[in-house]
This record gives sequence, C-alpha cells and structure tokens, in this order.
Amino acid sequence: MSDAKQPTLIDREPLTAALFEEWDILDGLLAGLTDQQWSSPTPLPGWTVHDVVAHLIGIESMLSDVEPPLAADEVPDSPHVHNPIGAFNERWVAGLRSHSHAQLLSGFRDIIRTRRAALSAMTQDDFDAPSMTPVGPDSYGRFMRTRLFDCWFHEHDIRDAVGLPGEEGGPRAEYSLAELIGGLGFAVGKKGGAPQGSTVTFALTGPLARDIHIAVHGRAAVVPALDAPATTTLRLDSRLFTRLCGGRVSAADHAGEIEILGDEALGRQIAANLAFTI
Repeated sequence: MSDAKQPTLIDREPLTAALFEEWDILDGLLAGLTDQQWSSPTPLPGWTVHDVVAHLIGIESMLSDVEPPLAADEVPDSPHVHNPIGAFNERWVAGLRSHSHAQLLSGFRDIIRTRRAALSAMTQDDFDAPSMTPVGPDSYGRFMRTRLFDCWFHEHDIRDAVGLPGEEGGPRAEYSLAELIGGLGFAVGKKGGAPQGSTVTFALTGPLARDIHIAVHGRAAVVPALDAPATTTLRLDSRLFTRLCGGRVSAADHAGEIEILGDEALGRQIAANLAFTI
C-alpha cells in the first residue's frame, strides 16, 4: 500500500466563484479608501495597506508569468523578511511602493481581470492536475484555495488597519478556515508542544463557530471527534482564532478573550504558539 499523499481535489466552480467574489469585495473596499487609509500600517510588520495590495498584485502577476519590477539584488534589506518567499514578495512590494494609490488600484483590477479570464477558461481536470503550491506538491485547485485564503486574510488585514470590519463567515471564510485547519496539527504538536497522548479542542464561537479536535498520537493531527473530554479546551471567537493562527495578534494581549478548560498551562502554551502561516 502506498503512503503517498493523495491530492486535494476541489470542485472548480464553487471555489472560483468564491475567489471571484473575494476579488470583487477587495476592489470595493480599496475603492473607498482615503489616501491616509492607503498609508495605514497593517498587522503585518513593515507593510502598509498599499504594500499589502502590491503583494496581492505580485502573486497574481507571478501566476500570469509577469516578472517583478525589481530584481532580487535590487530589493533593500528589511527586518521583516525572514525567508525566500518573503524576499520574493518584497520584489513587488518595494517595486510598487512609488506608485500612486490610484495606479495600484488600477494595477490590481488589471491583473485580476487577467486571472479571472484564465481561471474561467480552466476545466475541472485542470484543477485536479498536479501542481506545486505554497504548501508543497498538490493539485492546482489546492493552489487556488491557498490564493483565496491569502486574499481573504489580507482583506481583513486591510480592514483591521483602517477600522472597517467585514463579513467573516460564509463560503470564502470556510475555504480559508480549511487551509488553517490543515496546519493546526503542526501548530499544536510542534510549536505548541502538546505531549504524546494529549488531545486539544478549539471551541470556536462567532461567525465560524464549531469544535475542532486535535489528537497527539505520533504526529498531532486534526480528528473528527474525541472519545473523551480534551486534555485542554480553548474557547474563543473565530475572528481571534484566525488572527492568532496568522500571527496578527498575540495571545497575551487577548488572554481575557480565551477561556481555557482542563490543562490550563498547556492551553496557554498552545495559544501563545498558534502562529504558523508564512
């Protein structure tokens, strides 16, 4: 029996519909921002709203075989860059920093128009085909789910920066949560140090309310259910949960919003180490 990982197969039509909706929402959000809001710092170190949009343009441009505006050796050193992916992102962020906000919005619209046409022309077989993705080899559909996740997350980075809350439930959020759940085993077992034989439940409230269970038997992994109460249960709003997983906020700053049942020390340790996205 092969131990090879099976590809993630995702229905093309609902996923592209959710991605197109996300792009439309971003367009509307950006169109209503003032110059001051475009220059607002976001939860991402070193990036303003303008920089986040430049990053989104960059990734979609890469998928359309468009070269970055700066070569690798032209990018200034930045303390927030820690890996090759971050260095690549800066080729777009730094390269588009001199563009006006109007130019950047126009550029976003242009590349999204190109990507929308390309995705609309694809078939389910194209989505099921093997592809290299930000999370390793998988299907092209999985790659597009990571694109939706990235865009959705950055939408809320922008909203948090300018104080304009938005919808954090529904299909776009469900696809994004699926990406987060895929990394929870690593966050709980490797980063959070949950010991062998322990179990963890995230009891989410809010727009993505549900219970998510992790069991540490060998590697920590998400499981459908537990046979007994979890070693530790963390009850928190899904909006805080996503920001903790994304490293946008710290658990210490929101300790009063996280209820821990069972092993409190383990729960605090896990909450403090939830950040695992790139």
